[in-house]
Amino acid sequence: MGNKRIIIAGTGSGAGKTTITLGLMAALKRKGFVVQGFKCGPDYIDPAYHTAITGRPSRNLDSWMLSEDVVRRVFHNGSSEADISIIEGVMGLYDGKSPTEDTGSTAEISIITRTPVVLVINVHSMARSAAAVVKGFQLLNPAVSIAGVIANHAGSLGHGQLIKQAVEQECGIPLLGTIVRNPDIQIPERHLGLLPAVERGELQPLFDRAGDIISEQIDLDRLLEIADTPPLPVPESARHTASEAKSPVVRIAVAKDAAFNFYYPENIEMLEAHGAEVIYFSPLAGDTVPDDADGLYIGGGFPEEFAAVLAEKSESRASIRMAIDRGTPTFAECGGFMFLTDEIVTSDGQTYPMVGMIPGRACMQAKRAALGYREVTGTEGNFLLGPAQTARGHEFHYSTFEPAGQLPAAYETKGRFGSKPEGILKENLVAGYTHIHFASQPELVTRWITACLTFKKAHPQQNAW
Repeated sequence: MGNKRIIIAGTGSGAGKTTITLGLMAALKRKGFVVQGFKCGPDYIDPAYHTAITGRPSRNLDSWMLSEDVVRRVFHNGSSEADISIIEGVMGLYDGKSPTEDTGSTAEISIITRTPVVLVINVHSMARSAAAVVKGFQLLNPAVSIAGVIANHAGSLGHGQLIKQAVEQECGIPLLGTIVRNPDIQIPERHLGLLPAVERGELQPLFDRAGDIISEQIDLDRLLEIADTPPLPVPESARHTASEAKSPVVRIAVAKDAAFNFYYPENIEMLEAHGAEVIYFSPLAGDTVPDDADGLYIGGGFPEEFAAVLAEKSESRASIRMAIDRGTPTFAECGGFMFLTDEIVTSDGQTYPMVGMIPGRACMQAKRAALGYREVTGTEGNFLLGPAQTARGHEFHYSTFEPAGQLPAAYETKGRFGSKPEGILKENLVAGYTHIHFASQPELVTRWITACLTFKKAHPQQNAW
């Protein structure tokens, strides 16, 4: 594993850390570096950008969903064979689960992974005051190693020189460069519909331009010096995946395409490590669930963006309905949950038929319907999580579910505003809006494999493999 690692953090959302992170990844890849991306927090969108640039799956480092040891293990595994790891922060450096402590923040990730921070600051309409901002960030938690600053949204390179003098004199750390305001490298406003554009390569010119600007205006040699840090010790207790994957004993079909692609890499890896052979299929392409599948996983994404196409794939939808009807242990989250309802109503009022396993419909809203961390407790009959078991995850969606019948809830979820029943439980189907990180509750994986084995033994004629 390469020892070079750096965190690109912002003073707040909108400081420009995503654009700078992407430009830095592009610039270093051009220089021949093998670059590994990470994202603080539970977000799926920025990691998709990272992956498009680096060619390596980006991973989430989340110190609320995962223990410190598991965060280190995720980092260690993801960094394998990379020359440099670039960790993009979330919100402002100290923003996380709580306003009174660093839990779940970029700052906490920097401490856990012993990674130096480059602080991105929006310097619009300031000069010496920039040093006061940086100094405040240094003093709030001295355990966080803020090792450099990037001045973003500057009026000119001359403006950047004023910032450099102030910051280097008052804060004792280097200004690594100045990014002059440039509309050509603005990442479009975050929306799930951007991800199909990423997959189609439509944002590549923007990534290339960001790489050009970073190469021209950031002292990459100095940044690489800052990033050259001692190896991160990883305790043996951090093993959330087996060191050697077991020989496959069951097959789990995973829906994966432009409509369904929100999966934490560790979720898939943990299934494989515990004896699952993962086989992918694409509902968008009209693929049917493989006949020999012993389990079914339909992750998040944005089926509403492709509702018209999914509605046309009647054979694929029928195969999913048939698999669930015959008892295949199935887990669907967020977009997958929406897909299994009777229909999706898009933001323009159009209605499209979906799989029809969950009575009701998912209706898109103009405003965000839910956002935040969730602690999830299972309910009686839930094959993934029992009533005494908890896992952690995240909820983020613009749709609401309008039920057309009574079904038991899959979970009890606890968030910032209290607890509530969430999702649906229907025999061997567990579905809901919450994205669960399996490493927060490894027992979930063994329970799923066990349920798949039970199903496989009950259906030997379709599982002759």
